[in-house]
Amino acid sequence: MELKDIESAVEAILFASGEPMPLERLALALELDQDTLRPVIDHLADFYSYERRGIRLLRIDNCVQLASAPEYADRVRRAMETRRPPQLSQAALESLAVIAYFQPTTKAYVEQIRGVDSSYTIGLLNDRGLIEECGRLAVPGRPILYRTTQSFLRSFGLKTLDELPELPDADPEDGQITMDMQAAIQKLKEEQEPQPEDGPT
Repeated sequence: MELKDIESAVEAILFASGEPMPLERLALALELDQDTLRPVIDHLADFYSYERRGIRLLRIDNCVQLASAPEYADRVRRAMETRRPPQLSQAALESLAVIAYFQPTTKAYVEQIRGVDSSYTIGLLNDRGLIEECGRLAVPGRPILYRTTQSFLRSFGLKTLDELPELPDADPEDGQITMDMQAAIQKLKEEQEPQPEDGPT
């Protein structure tokens, strides 16, 4: 295929998908290797951004996705007659911060750091798709392990977990680190508002 055909095919697949598409799967569908496909993805992403188009091509971990441009978030919401999702509570934000920085981790560890029962907040974060189960810890009782999701990365405008704000040197058992993590996550939320709720439109 010619370059223009590849770009058009990428657009069509990502538009139809509406979800993050693993680069491996995209390359397989186009019968290309990933090294050939990456420059095409980069070119499309730069084009949408430079031309100030209404869509953006997001790269999240090893996935790509079409999303509406964040500067048009308010207009998109009005057109779709959607409302901003409820903000995370302090408890949910703290639980999410512990999981984000110490993943994969268990509910018991989250509760150990926070000092309170976190069953409800972890269930809420799981329901909202910000965290997910990722196996079980090899100890008696085999507790469930949790990690953050691609939806978490998108919600906070991150490409990878490496972009999380650094935490000050502290013992994870020190109560102060909970506030540090909560502040770091809250800072990310504030920096990313306003933004599209679901991305693809």
